Amino acid sequence: MSIVGILVAILVFFVIVVLHELGHFTVAKLCGIKVNKFAVGMGPVLLKKQKGETEYSLRALPIGGFCAMEGEDDSSDDPRAFMNKPVWQRMLVVLAGPVMNLILGFLLIIITTLLFGSLGNLTIKDFRYDPDTNECISTSAETGLEIGDTILKINGMRILTDTDLSYKLSTNEDDTMQVVVRRNGEKVTLDAVTFRNKLNDTRLDFYVEGIGLTPWNVIRYSFLDTISTGRLIWSSLRDLLSGKYGFHDLSGPVGIVSTIGEAASYGETFKQHLTSVISLASFITVNVGIFNLLPIPALDGARLVFLVVEGIRRKPIPPDKEGMVHFVGMALLFLLMIAVTFQDILRLVQK
Repeated sequence: MSIVGILVAILVFFVIVVLHELGHFTVAKLCGIKVNKFAVGMGPVLLKKQKGETEYSLRALPIGGFCAMEGEDDSSDDPRAFMNKPVWQRMLVVLAGPVMNLILGFLLIIITTLLFGSLGNLTIKDFRYDPDTNECISTSAETGLEIGDTILKINGMRILTDTDLSYKLSTNEDDTMQVVVRRNGEKVTLDAVTFRNKLNDTRLDFYVEGIGLTPWNVIRYSFLDTISTGRLIWSSLRDLLSGKYGFHDLSGPVGIVSTIGEAASYGETFKQHLTSVISLASFITVNVGIFNLLPIPALDGARLVFLVVEGIRRKPIPPDKEGMVHFVGMALLFLLMIAVTFQDILRLVQK
């Protein structure tokens, strides 16, 4: 991996982390909460500056960051402490970080779409043919699909964008799938469609229509593709918990840096390099937003659960007990990160 690739990866991490923590920081300030520290990165401090009541710092490891608020994990008599603010304000502060990641993902998908220059919709334009014999080599044409069909569902999953389509075709274990299409204005269910290119044995055996860009369809597509990306992440987490994927399939900061570096070298032109990096960055930032909403101790999702419980009980959970839960969760996450990072390094060595 080149130095340029590493620098690009660090920049991507930096932007994603800064915007996440900036979300917490901005909403905390708007709610009048005292912020003691705002840090980008983890580990040893490289640079720091005290401005007003807040210490700003840049740390050595670009794998996270934090926005430390007064009374966040312990008791405080300060009326501006996090714990002394209304539950709804604290919920807004907790949600602000993941929401910023999702907004960033949406904006990056818009940029990627504009760079690509056109949109592929879900309407079948044509099937694939043998270049020598001009014979149709698409099994989906033989098993029910027709030119002009718009794909709506595959095996019960609603297909919003080409991201869903690619995911479903590449991960479905059975070759035969149930497909719902819109044909001549009506919904038609096809119970046994097989996707297979007979020539190269791939599943993408058809072409979709390309449409020009307008402000409305770019925004609409980008919004739907953000949802599609989020669903893909949830599906991957479900597959991980079900055992379909194992520990060896996980990747940490080192692996992600390597992947971003490879993306930076994809293609032949600067535009292709840029499109590839931004596309991957959109996936990563949506991933960060979704992952932080999981109810895992030390993550924003767990803090949100504690706040919901407090709102229902109308009585706060003792800060020291909640702080201990988050401390244990953080320790376990660090152990997992160390293990995954060691695995990433082994992969690089083997390459």
